[in-house]
Amino acid sequence: MELQFTKMHGCGNDFVIIDNRNQQLELNNDEIKLICDRHYGIGCDQLVFINNNNSDNVLAYALFWNSDGSVSATCGNATRCIASILFKETGGETLNIETPNGVIECYKKNNKLISVNIGKPKIDWDEIPLSKEVSTLKLPLEGEPTVTNFGNPHCTFFVDDLNKIDVQNQGPLIENNVLFPQKTNVQFVKIFDRAHIKMLVWERGVGITLASGSSSCAAVDAGIRRDLLDNRVMVELEGGTVEVEKKVTGVWLTGPTKHVFSGRYNLIRN
Repeated sequence: MELQFTKMHGCGNDFVIIDNRNQQLELNNDEIKLICDRHYGIGCDQLVFINNNNSDNVLAYALFWNSDGSVSATCGNATRCIASILFKETGGETLNIETPNGVIECYKKNNKLISVNIGKPKIDWDEIPLSKEVSTLKLPLEGEPTVTNFGNPHCTFFVDDLNKIDVQNQGPLIENNVLFPQKTNVQFVKIFDRAHIKMLVWERGVGITLASGSSSCAAVDAGIRRDLLDNRVMVELEGGTVEVEKKVTGVWLTGPTKHVFSGRYNLIRN
C-alpha cells in the first residue's frame, strides 16, 4: 500500500503528516511504529492524521501517535504544522482544528510564525492524573517538580545547571514513576530571567526530543504557578525557540514551522 505523506518539524520536533481527508486509512500499532522508526521507516517523533470534521467552524480533526505507537491527545508543534498546511489551502489567517483534547484556535502571525491556543491547564491531582492525592505544585519527588496536564501529563523540574542533567537516564525513570498511571512527559528547565528559559525534554512515548510545544506550555505554566515566570516567556529548546504566553483564553504557543519534504511510502502489509 502506497502512502502519501508530508514531513514537517517545529524547532526539530518532527512529524510525518498524512492527509486522510479523502481516504479512510487506518494503521495498526506495528505499522505506526514502523513509519516512525528512524532506521526502518520514514522517522519522526509523532505520526499525525488530518481527518475531516463536520463542524462549520472547525476545518479539520487531528489525531496524533507517539513513535512507540501510543496515542497522544494533543501536540502543540504538530498542530502548528497542520495549521501551516491548512493556511496555505485557505489563504486565511485564522482557523480551528479539533483534537481529542478539544478545539484549538490557530493564528497565522506572518509567513514564518504560527500561533495555537492549546487551552487551559488542568492542575488537580486526579486530572494529571496521579496515582494518589498529593500537591501538584511540588510533588514529593527529589527536585520537587510541578505537574500539569495539557491533554497529556507533564512533569517540570526547575534546575540550576542543565549540563548536569542526564536526560537519557533520568527521563524514563520519571516517565514510568508509579505516581503517573498514564506515564508523563518530563521537562528540565533553567530559568535565566522571568521572561526567558531553556529546557530539555523527555517526551512520553518518544524519548529525547529537540522540542515540544505542549511541554513548553507546561513548563511556563508551572513557572507562573510558582511565581518564577511572567505570563509571556521565550522558551529556548535544543532545536529552536518558541514563545509561550498565558492569556485569559488559554496558553498560546508561537513558533516557526518547516516543510522538510513530501513523498510516497510503500507500506507492505502481511
